[in-house]
Amino acid sequence: MRVILLEDVPNVAKAGEIKEVADGYGRNFLIPRKLALLAKPGIANEIEVQRQIQARQQEKMETDLQKLASDLEGKEITLKAKVGATEKLYGSITTADIAAELENATGAVIDKKKIEMDEPIRQLGSYEVVIKLARDIAPTIKVTVTEREPE
Repeated sequence: MRVILLEDVPNVAKAGEIKEVADGYGRNFLIPRKLALLAKPGIANEIEVQRQIQARQQEKMETDLQKLASDLEGKEITLKAKVGATEKLYGSITTADIAAELENATGAVIDKKKIEMDEPIRQLGSYEVVIKLARDIAPTIKVTVTEREPE
């Protein structure tokens, strides 16, 4: 049975390849799990067009992320917080606080899950924070925590 794989299947083939597989394997495993389609003459062209569209979208997204990373790289934001006697904060500065301040400062919406911090910031000072936008795109910003003026 000739099938066109829709996703990578270990020890068989990569997505988009046309492969000859056993009838039972194709009919009972690959096709029901939507890992492959039966290879018909017109389907190969459709899948190639879809793959090209996805490649263009991926390329555009990477370009946009690179531009965002260059805008964010070296950016410095300042957060104000209530402070106790020993320069410890009441509460802490979390990734959500940093994401909100970045949105105010740059207009770019950054998901708080993409901001990497070992633990929340609990003291005054300056900190280097990495924002992991993609696998190999990770700009670093500087977060400065200062004391809020008493009211």
